[in-house]
Parts: sequence; structure tokens; C-alpha cells
Amino acid sequence: MATLQFTFTDSTSLFRPSLPSSRTFHRNRSLIVRASSSFDDFSRSRRRLLAETAAISVSLPHFAARAEDTLSEWERVYLPIDPGVVLLDIAFVPEDPNHGFLLGTRQTILETKDGGNTWAPRSIPSAEDEDFNYRFNSISFKGKEGWIVGKPAILLYTADAGASWERIPLSAELPGDMVYIKATGEKSAEMVTDEGAIYITANRGYNWRAAVQETVSATLNRTVSSGISGASYYTGTFNTVNRSPDGRYVAVSSRGNFYLTWEPGQPFWQPHNRAVARRIQNMGWRADGGLWLLVRGGGLYLSKGTGLTEEFEEVPVQSRGFGILDVGYRSTDEAWAAGGSGILLRTTNGGKSWIRDKAADNIAANLYSVKFIDDKKGFVLGNDGVLLRYLG
Repeated sequence: MATLQFTFTDSTSLFRPSLPSSRTFHRNRSLIVRASSSFDDFSRSRRRLLAETAAISVSLPHFAARAEDTLSEWERVYLPIDPGVVLLDIAFVPEDPNHGFLLGTRQTILETKDGGNTWAPRSIPSAEDEDFNYRFNSISFKGKEGWIVGKPAILLYTADAGASWERIPLSAELPGDMVYIKATGEKSAEMVTDEGAIYITANRGYNWRAAVQETVSATLNRTVSSGISGASYYTGTFNTVNRSPDGRYVAVSSRGNFYLTWEPGQPFWQPHNRAVARRIQNMGWRADGGLWLLVRGGGLYLSKGTGLTEEFEEVPVQSRGFGILDVGYRSTDEAWAAGGSGILLRTTNGGKSWIRDKAADNIAANLYSVKFIDDKKGFVLGNDGVLLRYLG
């Protein structure tokens, strides 16, 4: 097996920080058993009556939990994972929409074959190493081909829809940690690191070429004098990075004091001053090609127009003071936003106004990732193994 060859470059990716664990509390429900006036009912033995009452009592907690699982248009899916696992990414095989994979910390890989209703732990021998406890950051499929990247540096590839996975060797000189990968075509993929390196392969990962000519740190050293506020405090990594369907990237600096963009063909990342007073939490792409921006403390902004711009307008949201952490578009008009303490918000007009889904308030978890596979299949990831499935 050939060793992965890199032409130096830098890229970026999506970080999901470890979040504090939380518990889900269920409301107690009572059941009233009505007595029958018939002679047969009264003649039942005391032992049988006690047995039936005990059976009803045992079933009550399960009934209550099932009733609370349905959150209007979302349903909670309980996962066979250890407490404290942070879920990081989810993807499905395009040729088999019911077959998907869910990644997380502590070497977590789960597999579903029923569209996400149930999940089972998946073991990948080529990813098992006694010396490392891998954090699997990103997964992507194109046809039957799939890719997984993680930390410490690991790259997995499948050509048979995940039935088997091959480990692709990586260069020790890879700058930064791999946090994002996108399957782009036959034997082709695009990989990003948290230091701004972007690599592209067209031969199944045996060789990669750099898509940018220098690291983000080098770019900022050249542009600090051009007026990028806070660039002198840059620590060399991104906090978040998101890719548009046409291959454009937007990334937030580790301190949230400015953001950067990159388009295919550009030799360097382009830094931008933030247009708001508060620090940036996350940024991403709307379905119409524009940008959304979240600030720390719960603010949500939309860019003016559909191209790259530094002009944003704030949109009122009912976040109850909790931070909003991610936005996912189901269609051009409908999108969902998620945040701390079970916050779920919905828009049906492209993001101009948002309504809070109160039914999710009873989930004591931070919801930090919204991902729609298509207009009928979507998921929300939360800390402590919380997974919500879109019902539509």
C-alpha cells in the first residue's frame, strides 16, 4: 500500500468541542384502573390482580418515555453508546438511503440499515489501535465510495458502501488535524485540516495535491497590516468550517474575532472583519448561496444578497438567552437552528423569522449540529449521545 504524498498546503475543518454531560428527565404519569361491576371481575384471585397491577406499573416508565420521544417534527433516537460520547458527524450511502454511519469521540462508529431508526456499534479492524482512542471527525459518501477522517491522524476509505474499510497511510508532515472530508467523485475527495490546509485526491487517496499555497497563519502575517482586527491573536486553528455544495468554504477563527473564506481556484484564504460587535460562534451557507452567522450569546445574522459579503442583518430569534450553535437548511425556505439547553428554532421563509419548537425543551442537552441528508431525512446531534431524527 502506497504512502500518502502531500504537496505542502493548509486547510480547515469543523470542530465539535466536548460538551458537559446532561440528563433527560421524563414526566411521571399515573394510570387509573377502573373496577368492573361484573361478578367475574370481582371473583378474580388476589394473586392474579396483584400480578396484573405489577405488570402495568412496570410498563408505565417505558410508555412515558415513548410518549415524550416525539418532539413535533423530531423524534429522539436512543443510542447504544457510553455516557459522555460526543457525536460529531453523520452520513448515508446515496445508493441505499437507509444505510448510514454515525461518528463520535472515544472511537465511536455506529451503523444503521433502517434509515436511522436504530443504530448498532460498528467495529473497523483497520482503525483499532491499543495506543489511540480515535476521535472520528467527519464522514462522506459519493456512490458506494466513502471516507472517514479522525484524530489522531487517521484516514479510512471504502469502495463497497462501508462493508469493509481500508486504512490509507498518511504523511507525518500533515499540517494540523483533519477535521473535514468531502467525497467529490470516483476515487476523489477533498480534505481539510484545522490549520487551513486543503488537499485534493483523484486516485483513492494515494496522492494528494494542495489547493492553497500557504497556511492561514502565513496568510494573516501578510494581511495584518491591511486591517484585519484581531489577527495578531490568531492561534493558528479554526473554530468551525463549513463547505457549500459548490465547493466554497467559510471558516471562523479560533477566537471568533474574524472569519475567512475560500473559493476553488484561489491560492489563499481571504480574511474578513466581522460585521458585528460580539464574537462569532459559527458560520455557514444558506440554501440560496448566502451566509448565516451566529454570535456568542444567541444572535443570528443573515448576509445581504447571495454572494460573499461583509454586510449582515440581525434576525430576531427566541433563544431564551441560550447560544445558537448551528443552522441546517432543509430547503430554500425551511431551515432549523439548534443550540444550548435543547433550543430548536424553525424558519419557513428562508431565515427572515424564526419560531421556537417548545416541545424540545424537555431534552436537557446542548444541540450543536443540524444536518439534512435530503428534504426528507435530517438529524440533530447533541452532547451526551443525544440524537434527534426528523419526522417531516
